[in-house]
Amino acid sequence: MENKREYRTLPGAELRTKPDGKGITGYAALFNSLSHDLGGFVERIKPGAFARCLGSNPDVRCLFNHNPNIVLGRSKSGTLLLEEDERGLKFDVTLPATQAARDLYASIERGDIDGASFGFAVNSQTWLDEKDAAGNRCQVRELNDVDLFDAGPVTYPAYPATAVAARALWPDGEPQDVTDHREKKAEVPPPVDYTETAMRLLELKKRQ
Repeated sequence: MENKREYRTLPGAELRTKPDGKGITGYAALFNSLSHDLGGFVERIKPGAFARCLGSNPDVRCLFNHNPNIVLGRSKSGTLLLEEDERGLKFDVTLPATQAARDLYASIERGDIDGASFGFAVNSQTWLDEKDAAGNRCQVRELNDVDLFDAGPVTYPAYPATAVAARALWPDGEPQDVTDHREKKAEVPPPVDYTETAMRLLELKKRQ
């Protein structure tokens, strides 16, 4: 079965303009940080998730808002450099001499645009049942190995509360494993709190 494309966004991606006025740099993904709620689960990107793909010299585009009509750079031509370091997936792009690129450069320099995103397909993942900061159970999808298609700046982060946002996360439709785990979670009954029952029994014993 062919792996479906997915998109993830990193708000505050440390986007910076380069001093030469011809490029931008930043992070498209960070390791070991939990995402926002993706509709019943959260994600964590593991260190090494991009290593295999980058080692195979993939042909990756740098796109603005994942728009194939606004190509900012390409790894094949050497205008897009991708690196996995200890923090995450870093990109460095030399912008073309187009009006769209000049406008984007100005917007990033002003701080109007500070998000980045990457397009990928999952090769290896792990599902975990963990507790969040509030002590609630949550499903965590760990991305261990992915194929990278594109990376670049974006205007808005995508949130899964609407159908439009869902299409932004999964342009080819939601992967079956994600659907299966979402449905599995829905079938699990919430844990029963016996505290109130125990207190009532104790009160009855006191009255006897």
